[in-house]
Amino acid sequence: MTTLMETDEHKALRTAVSAFGRRYGRDYLLNVHQEDRYPDELWQEAAKLGYLGVNLPEEYGGGGGGIYELSIVLEELGAAGSPLLMLIVSPAICGTVIARFGTEAQKKQWLPGIAEGTRTMAFGITEPDAGSNSHRITTTARRDGADYLLTGRKVFVSGVDIADATLIVGRTETVSNKEGRTGTLKPCLFIVPRDAPGFERRPIDMEITSAEKQFELTLDDVRLPAEALVGDEDAGLLQLFAGLNPERIMTAAFAIGMGRYAVAKAVEYARDRTVWKTPIGAHQAIAHPLAQAHIELELARLMMQKAAHLYDSGDDAAAGEAANMAKYAAGEACVKAVDQAVHTLGGNGLTREFGLGSLITAARVSRIAPVSREMILNYVSHQTLGLPKSY
Repeated sequence: MTTLMETDEHKALRTAVSAFGRRYGRDYLLNVHQEDRYPDELWQEAAKLGYLGVNLPEEYGGGGGGIYELSIVLEELGAAGSPLLMLIVSPAICGTVIARFGTEAQKKQWLPGIAEGTRTMAFGITEPDAGSNSHRITTTARRDGADYLLTGRKVFVSGVDIADATLIVGRTETVSNKEGRTGTLKPCLFIVPRDAPGFERRPIDMEITSAEKQFELTLDDVRLPAEALVGDEDAGLLQLFAGLNPERIMTAAFAIGMGRYAVAKAVEYARDRTVWKTPIGAHQAIAHPLAQAHIELELARLMMQKAAHLYDSGDDAAAGEAANMAKYAAGEACVKAVDQAVHTLGGNGLTREFGLGSLITAARVSRIAPVSREMILNYVSHQTLGLPKSY
């Protein structure tokens, strides 16, 4: 496992989180799934150890680190078999956006609670008719005196049932000083409390094993005070991508951790499983695909580290490119690693004892969400390579 880009502090954090994650492990998470509940014990202990807020400012109860440090936490929990999806949503996306663009009152209200695990925030951007095209978002905020009225729909929003609020991406009408409203919409972010009148949620019936449920949201003239707006209306896209780049980096960490867990299980099995007096790992048909999976995970990890470093150093443009590449590489590597691990174990790969079967669908998610591999290829082809758009 390569850690060439990491300081002694990073290595110590990685070692500590790894040991912590192994105390829970895959069996713990599978039991949580079976009991249809949230992994509260893991979440709360991670908070006490300072892992949930490692990326948030120290003056608001965080660890003063960045997305690099938070990605270490999520990757090592995943490698131990017990990743936390809400680490991506609450501290990485919402915590980062509020820390960078929120008012002083918003920071004091939300960041300490996010860091100590007493408050959680969900993130709503995807819409039924917009898909990956954030420019087609139709959730609209219109002024009504000093307030905003927010109307629209969101889908595939994680953890709304356990979140104290949801950071909703909407649009506000642009106002011209001379001509009044132009009709042009621009993205803005609003903090919507879970009990706000007109804010309804409906669970989506998913065929995937996860403690975090997915929801469809309906916002019907949800009245919000002006203080619910995060940052400035005129900085909507900047604020939006301040959350989306960490989301891609953390999704890569999630996928890499999952892939590492799968490969480790397969390697252990291949060492021990003996057929005709020879461990199956001695055969190149078994050994080479596992070696390839390990190499591809390591390559994806280096791109993830680069993306996190660029983001934490403030280079948003370069971080955007690297974050997309990291997410793409990690998703592909994770799917291949899980598939090869299951194949190595044969029928045992689908038993609960080894904890790999449920990863088959989970790994596929890393290719799809939060942005598909095809949209990343679109981004790289026209943003990086300068090729014309196909859409």
